Amino acid sequence: MRITLIALLSFTILGPDYSFKKMLPIKPIDTIPQSAQKLINSYPGFIRGYSNNHIILKDGSKLLWDDGIKNKSPKLLLEKPDLKDMFNQKYATGALKSPPAINYDPGRIRNEAFFLKMYGSSAKEVRKNLTEITWCPKLVNQKITVTKVNGIDKKLKQISDELDDHPEFKKYITNIGGTFAWRNINGTNRHSMHSFGMTIDINTTYSDYWQWVCKCTREDAVVKYKNKIPQTIVDIFEKHGFIWGGKWYHFDTMHFEYRPELIN
Repeated sequence: MRITLIALLSFTILGPDYSFKKMLPIKPIDTIPQSAQKLINSYPGFIRGYSNNHIILKDGSKLLWDDGIKNKSPKLLLEKPDLKDMFNQKYATGALKSPPAINYDPGRIRNEAFFLKMYGSSAKEVRKNLTEITWCPKLVNQKITVTKVNGIDKKLKQISDELDDHPEFKKYITNIGGTFAWRNINGTNRHSMHSFGMTIDINTTYSDYWQWVCKCTREDAVVKYKNKIPQTIVDIFEKHGFIWGGKWYHFDTMHFEYRPELIN
């Protein structure tokens, strides 16, 4: 009765062209940022959605999307990134047109809370989801240990099958440098992505790493880019959602990690 009376009054006083809907409170739309949507799409088994500046996880917990801190320094981006910061630098698939610019490291900016929640917050938790696969059974036949989370074991098996058809690359994919290892990045207090079993280092003999070049761990060091890894190997990994450390200023050309949110 009350709503009918209000509507009648609005018609009488304001005229028939004044919509009653204009008098009702408008509910704000919680727009999902494009990058947040990429994150949601990339990990559907882990993320429920987005609400009120938070990523909502399937277990009901939530992680802050944007901490509101503007113009973070390269050091702060590495040490205290929010989820939004992980998309601060665009990762481009395909061949590099030129060496990465200073501090251009798309993918090295990682919100640790996100990965600790998804893969495990301790070595014991991560190990619960580890499995062994045979890497390149025809060319290499090496057993490696990786996580089953996000189907990474299956994705690496697909990569292995493709590389197995390229005997010309055997020297690069023999003697895998490492997969799971619960540890920090050398010279930092930040977790290595190897801690989660979603990363693989190929043969270190034919790889280059910025710390080997500068003989230091200082991330403000000036380093000259080096790489010997064939592009076809990179293309195969990228096709399955893995980014390559050779696209960083702080290059790590042996390194591939599963980060589909940066590729899709």
